[in-house]
Amino acid sequence: MSEESVTNRWRFPIRLELDSTKKENAWWVPFLSIFLALLFCAVFIGLNGMNPLTVYLKMVKGAFGSGYGISETLVKAIPLLLCGLGVSIAYRIAIWNIGAEGQFIAGALAATAVTIYFPGLPGFLVIPLMVIFGIVGGAIWGLLTAVPRAYFQVNELITSLMLNYVALLLLNYFVFGPWKDPKGFNFPGTPEFESYAQMATLGGTRLHLGLIFGLVAVVLYAFFIKYSKWGYELRLIGANPTAAKYAGIHINRHILIVMAISGGLAGLAGMSEVSGVAHKLMYGISPGYGYTAIIVAWLAKLNPMGLIISSVLFGGLIVGGFSVQTIGLPSSTSLMLQGAILFFLIGGEKMSRLRLKYKKA
Repeated sequence: MSEESVTNRWRFPIRLELDSTKKENAWWVPFLSIFLALLFCAVFIGLNGMNPLTVYLKMVKGAFGSGYGISETLVKAIPLLLCGLGVSIAYRIAIWNIGAEGQFIAGALAATAVTIYFPGLPGFLVIPLMVIFGIVGGAIWGLLTAVPRAYFQVNELITSLMLNYVALLLLNYFVFGPWKDPKGFNFPGTPEFESYAQMATLGGTRLHLGLIFGLVAVVLYAFFIKYSKWGYELRLIGANPTAAKYAGIHINRHILIVMAISGGLAGLAGMSEVSGVAHKLMYGISPGYGYTAIIVAWLAKLNPMGLIISSVLFGGLIVGGFSVQTIGLPSSTSLMLQGAILFFLIGGEKMSRLRLKYKKA
């Protein structure tokens, strides 16, 4: 075959390519991702001999169909909102903090230490001190990721993930060892907190003051990101770190501050869980709130109102997962849905950046 015939050979005139100039994803991507995730999981639910529509309605009814269900959904949404907010702030400067789980546990450990080592404190000081210790504990755990990232260029994905397991091992050490309740027989956990170390709840529900912490933190986040100089610098670093550096912004300092805030919010979530829900520190205090918070932040696209909505949605998924046990499905059905949503969300964002390009033969 001649060179000319090869050159003139017909080629498909349309091709797909990623649009590198498109920074914002289409508004419909999260909705389509959720819809496709429901369809995907419906296949596996159907293979188990269940009607997917019945299962989904059961989950919705369990999470939002009663006052109890709504209160439990909000209880689960509190740690997701605080951890998701922390993850979102780190994402603002392109720091991929996947260590919210470890920071959550560090905050729970630090808050519990107040009840263990300061038993003679006046009751009115205990909750404020637990809040401070929880925030500081999570912040320190976040800085363990930030310092190597800022000064030694160590990938934060690796360090934050590894620190999750270190925090989990520390938790196991304390609840199986020095902090274990001697009256708890074989169940690993601390003694139950005194009443003054338990956060106030709403009515006869388990809904506690952590909800106020989360809502106030979201309002502050929305204000500072949009209207403050600090928020502008964070947005500039996330959009173009080279331009931010030439503009005189101290990027390493911002990394340290942002990761301390991010970890502190996750630590506050841990404090809220031990003081407002469990009323003690115990093995498995987190069912994976820090990991689910990554999906919450991604689904919300870092938007403050989106964080509230997505945290309530995933809180409902967790509560709805418990309700489907009554019809023969495991509670891990909600985990399957969470994973599917993340899978289709990532795929949807990539697909939304594809464009058709026509090229003449």
